[in-house]
Amino acid sequence: MKKTALAKIVILAIVLALIFFFSTNLKKSLPNHPDTASVTADSNINRTVFQKFIVDGGPIVWFVLIPLSLLTLYLVTEYAMIIRRRHLLPEKIACSLTKIIKNHQDQAEFINQIRKKDDLVSISIEYALTSGKNDFFRIKSLASESLQDQAMALFRKIQWLALIGNIAPMVGLFGTVFGMIKLFDSIVTTAGQPQPADFAGGISIALVTTFWGLFIAIPALAFHGIFRNSIESIVSDAVSESENVIDQIRYLYVKKTNVNDKNLLKNA
Repeated sequence: MKKTALAKIVILAIVLALIFFFSTNLKKSLPNHPDTASVTADSNINRTVFQKFIVDGGPIVWFVLIPLSLLTLYLVTEYAMIIRRRHLLPEKIACSLTKIIKNHQDQAEFINQIRKKDDLVSISIEYALTSGKNDFFRIKSLASESLQDQAMALFRKIQWLALIGNIAPMVGLFGTVFGMIKLFDSIVTTAGQPQPADFAGGISIALVTTFWGLFIAIPALAFHGIFRNSIESIVSDAVSESENVIDQIRYLYVKKTNVNDKNLLKNA
């Protein structure tokens, strides 16, 4: 948990640094280009990538699409740290839990020990044993239910990437429409005889906003698919591991019961 909190602080610091960088460069660039149509040929040659792909995009890029891109970067980085096999399903977790079972055959002690773990299998086993009341058919069902709930919680997390991936192109399309409106407005203001430079502002906004919309949406949807496949694979393996652990618990429970029955018979 401490590592995750530290990672979030680092990611937030990077995002804030990027925001500061963009805002600083935006302030420097805006006075030099009050209107795209008035930019001279010499200044066009010297224009930077920042001016072409951010400044020319207008407020839709500055206040909507750039923040969306930073949010996507933050979410992808955070989910990449959370949705890891070694975190959700550590190697040989079933063997580790089996050792704990053998060392703490009392169910209450065993539950206290696995409660300290935060992987999928341990959480599902702890929930199943707490609620199952020694009914092993019910315990298996509850473990499966717990894993399903944990999987759904992870799916809900990554759903933000799918939402961004669907919204970003729509925002880009909105910018395209806005740019075309500006383009046709320039035709009206020039009495139907516009110069090529008069089209530059509207076309620039239309293309830059479309670029940013796709630039955000493609990685967001790609990472959403990658994370979704990872979750499905990890949870599928976690189901098998949890069933193995429950079978081991049942075996030890039956063995312990038989030993107690034999001792009762001897004492009788």
